[in-house]
Parts: sequence; structure tokens; C-alpha cells
Amino acid sequence: MPTVTIRPAVEADCATILRFVRELAEFEREPQAVKATEEDFRREGWGETPVFEALIAELDGVPVGFALTFRNFSTWEGRSGLFVEDLYVTPDARRYGVGRKLLAAVARRAVERGCRRVDLSVLDWNPARDFYGRLGFRHMEEWMSYRLTGDAIRALAESDADEPAAG
Repeated sequence: MPTVTIRPAVEADCATILRFVRELAEFEREPQAVKATEEDFRREGWGETPVFEALIAELDGVPVGFALTFRNFSTWEGRSGLFVEDLYVTPDARRYGVGRKLLAAVARRAVERGCRRVDLSVLDWNPARDFYGRLGFRHMEEWMSYRLTGDAIRALAESDADEPAAG
């Protein structure tokens, strides 16, 4: 049985993280949607004000997956949490418990930091939904995700440019 190791990502892992992001986008049927570069990951993960952390999973010393997280905040809990932006394990490594070990490492970070929850999103057709359920993640059926991107962000930002901010 191969040895699975989970370790914190380091700046030298940026190319590996980008490769995994591209493989995940391919799996999610949106390979053209990835605009990130190695420099983006370097700046946002290891720059002056890091906004994410990542864990790298290795199988006998070879990277086979990653989990990328960032902090969020619950006003109801009054505590921060961790949001799993991406979790990816290469198809050949999935039978070795790599995903479970990655999420266990995320959970340990959450506990160590006093986080009250770990959140993630998953596509409705993704068979990993059963995996998350077996680990104890609860599908939040009553919550629906919304997203504002690109020109829509700009349009909204400019729509009230002459009006004072509420507050």
C-alpha cells in the first residue's frame, strides 16, 4: 500500500496547484474558465497578505492532490471558519483515501484555530457528494449560491457611484 502524506503547500508548489486546478476544471467541464497563473497563486498565497492556504497530498512522495482553503466568518457563530475552495485528487490516487486525509487535515486546522465550521460547495452532478455526506458534511438544501462576476461587478459598483454609501 502506498504511503499518503499531507503537507502544507509551499511557494514552490504553485505550478502543481495550477496543474491541479486545470485538471479539476477539466473534470468540471469548464477547462476554458481557468484564468489563474502561477504568479497569481504566488501573489495571493505567499505575497504580502496571503488570502488562501493549501495542502498538498503526496502518494509515495509524488503530488496527487490538494485542498485550497480560505477563512470566512460566521456572524451567527461569532467565529471564523474555513471554506474549501477546491479539493482535488488525481483519478489514479482516489482509491487510497487521499481525499479523506486532505479533509481530515483541513478539519484539524479548523479545530486548532477555533473555527466552528468548514464549508464547501459541490456541483449537483458530482459523485463526490456521497463522499462528503459519508464524512459528515450536510447538504444545505435551503441555501442557494449566487455569484457576481466581471462586467456585472463593475456595473453594480458604478450604478450608485453618485449616491452616498448606506451606513
